[in-house]
Amino acid sequence: MKKIKTTFFCRSCGYQSPKWLGKCPSCGEWNRFVEEEIRVSDTGIVPELQFNSFPIPIDSIEADETERLKVGIDEVDRVLGGGIVAGSAILVGGDPGIGKSTLLLQVMHNLAEKDLKVLYITGEESAKQIGLRGKRIGASSKNLVVLVEIALENILRQIKEIKPHVVVVDSIQTVYSSTLSSAPGSVSQVREASGQLILLSKKTGIPVFLIGHVTKEGAIAGPKVLEHMVDTVLYFEGDSGHSYRIIRGIKNRYGPTNEIGVFEMRDNGLCEVSNPSEFFLAERPEGAAGSVVVPSIEGTRPILVEIQSLVSSTNLSMPRRTSIGVDHNRVSLLIAVLDKICGLHLGNHDIFINVAGGVKVDEPAVDLGIVSSIASSFLDRPVDPGTVVFGEIGLTGEVRGISQQEVRIKEASRMGFNRCILPRTLSRNLSSETNMDIIKIGNIKGLLERLF
Repeated sequence: MKKIKTTFFCRSCGYQSPKWLGKCPSCGEWNRFVEEEIRVSDTGIVPELQFNSFPIPIDSIEADETERLKVGIDEVDRVLGGGIVAGSAILVGGDPGIGKSTLLLQVMHNLAEKDLKVLYITGEESAKQIGLRGKRIGASSKNLVVLVEIALENILRQIKEIKPHVVVVDSIQTVYSSTLSSAPGSVSQVREASGQLILLSKKTGIPVFLIGHVTKEGAIAGPKVLEHMVDTVLYFEGDSGHSYRIIRGIKNRYGPTNEIGVFEMRDNGLCEVSNPSEFFLAERPEGAAGSVVVPSIEGTRPILVEIQSLVSSTNLSMPRRTSIGVDHNRVSLLIAVLDKICGLHLGNHDIFINVAGGVKVDEPAVDLGIVSSIASSFLDRPVDPGTVVFGEIGLTGEVRGISQQEVRIKEASRMGFNRCILPRTLSRNLSSETNMDIIKIGNIKGLLERLF
């Protein structure tokens, strides 16, 4: 017989405690513990959550690389590492209305067009609502089966009966198990539902997409252990002010992490952007002070982004420092280096920095671009529109080398740029097969001398 006992879970990270705690020892949040029931059997192990396997010598395990399942959308295949791996569990998170359901419905339609039976399970919308969205994006294949259900037991039974090639659950927070008395979306319900769905995926080899809600902080709602259980975690980025959407791979056991796919939201759904550099630089103003282009590496692909700065004098005792798309602490560090090493007195100036297009960049190669844009705006001298810069800056003003310099240079050359300012270190290994003017610098004083 099954027994019921209660325990306390942290709503932020899923930490479990036998008693209530004011502060979570795992994530440090206050007043986040809630009491919920958990299910155990007489033996302490739930029977349906077992593999019932036996020890196998590692040399007798067949570990051939199987062909990945292509979804027909290059940007999605790139983020997944080349396609869907059999038996993988993929968690997709993002803000409400950003396009998670639309994109996955497009993916399921493409797979259904390949004569693969796919199952789209929804607990948030009716079948007619899914049908209207499918009609709008052109998803009308008979192999695409829609199931409106939130009971976990019924979902597992339907998956075993239909035996689809791919399953989508929209969303995991709406699924509940009747063996638990807590409400859908609670920590225990999310953990129970996701655990059984992932176990079924591993046993049968059916890939499962789990759509997850996000909190106001931007993290996926539910226990943090959910992100550890799945094989791949994808986040949607973007806002209502821009038509673009970026899907970023945060975790991937079968491919590179931090890979991104760029999409544009249109009336007929999400359309992939094959040339993100051109997309982000389409509205770049030429001859404007404070605008600098930096070749950044996102995953395995180089992307040109525009960094804009606005430096204006202020009478406030505490000047404002605002940064969008780059790390705020990194910007404060670079401002201090400019003030100390180059003598640019920025203590009585407001400084605003923005990565045009709303994209987020967090690699150290953009340091040189941030410093260049701040100096350009402060001196009111525009940077040559055919120039790109990249490099990391240390606290003493030295410019440090970064990886994949040739890839960045080739992407800038392909987009029509003719001059590149880069670190002196590691640049001796660059091949001479480029028509760009390569300028090598060792410190930021040399940067200001060669920039204008």
